[in-house]
Amino acid sequence: MKGIEILLLAAGGVIGTLVRYRITESQLVLGAFYANVLVVNVVGSFILGVFVVLSQQWNLDTKYALFVAVGFCGSLTTMSAFALQSTTMIDNKQFGLLAANILANVGLSIGAIFAGRTLAELVLR
Repeated sequence: MKGIEILLLAAGGVIGTLVRYRITESQLVLGAFYANVLVVNVVGSFILGVFVVLSQQWNLDTKYALFVAVGFCGSLTTMSAFALQSTTMIDNKQFGLLAANILANVGLSIGAIFAGRTLAELVLR
């Protein structure tokens, strides 16, 4: 890995981390459900979906993928916080909430990838 690639990866990671921190610093509660982790996972997935199409259409250098996809989106989204929330729900025997958490994070994140790709494709036409 070259120096510029390390810098792009690190810069994307720092920016993604700061954005995630800002989104998650105050709890967003929907009923009994803390939605901050869901929001960062869905937003990050949407951005990644848009980026995938743009990078293909514009034939972007892989350095941009290090910055956006791996650095920014990788540090914005958070599998570990999702897993922690889920295990806390198991510990508290909140199985309905656990199912909703898993379905929402996985389903909406996948849906956001498709939505981001679709939006980018429509804009580029």
